[in-house]
Amino acid sequence: MTAPLLVALPGNELLAARLAALCGAEIASAQFRRFPDEESYVRIDTAVSGRSVVLVCTLDRPDGKFLPLAFAAAALRELGARRIGLIAPYLAYLRQDRRFNPGEAVTSRSFATLISGAVDWLVTVDPHLHRLSALSSVYGVPTQSLHAAPLLAHWIEEGVESPLLVGPDAESAQWVGEVAALAHAPYVILEKTRRGDREVSVSIPEVEHWRDRTPVLVDDIVSSARTMIATLSHLAHARLKPAICIAVHAVFAPGAYEALGSAGPSRIVTTNTIVHQSNAIDVAGILARAMAEFAK
Repeated sequence: MTAPLLVALPGNELLAARLAALCGAEIASAQFRRFPDEESYVRIDTAVSGRSVVLVCTLDRPDGKFLPLAFAAAALRELGARRIGLIAPYLAYLRQDRRFNPGEAVTSRSFATLISGAVDWLVTVDPHLHRLSALSSVYGVPTQSLHAAPLLAHWIEEGVESPLLVGPDAESAQWVGEVAALAHAPYVILEKTRRGDREVSVSIPEVEHWRDRTPVLVDDIVSSARTMIATLSHLAHARLKPAICIAVHAVFAPGAYEALGSAGPSRIVTTNTIVHQSNAIDVAGILARAMAEFAK
């Protein structure tokens, strides 16, 4: 059987190369650029007729990425690709999953419809589902949601001496607990006490038991970084050691990474679902295994 063909959208070349090396796949020659009027130009230079083709495109800052992705998928189909898949390590437009105010677009469903119309399958990592039970509730093509928790746990177990995993609130308990169990480490969830409409105090349960451990803040997405910054402040007030901040997706709004760095962590670590200087955990292996199942 012919090896799958990978098409790397701009900015995804390193990940595509890792996937190709792990799966024995071929990387297509493709051109992506913009005309002076900002319209997109897409050209696929490798023959694709009868082949299984995989688009590699993480979808942070998605508005500028979707049209080249859609044009590439359409061109591949017109050129005779047998099957077209999408590896999007970070998947956007999942927060607006219902109409909160009259007239709002439910963008999670709209975006899912657009992606489902362009490709035949989708693989992503730790999608931020909120109220959605699964991607299949909005996506009309087969999907697989991979979990980075084992990778985070391995990094912590190998690289952090006496870790204490920390969750900022009750909503994080399940996620932090899973990583902690895999890393064979204890964890705590910050306790919030509301003293009025505007005053909330945060405490660390049994803080005296944890002063000899290295706090590790764990979250799936870091965007504004306000939660991590506030948590770092609480840990410093409790006189714990400088903390390590770990997140799966390095979304980082403008200025957020610098603000988080200024809050005093000993290190900031993310996976490479989104290319960023904090990347230290590689998701290519789990993506390659999923791709091998779909791209047959």
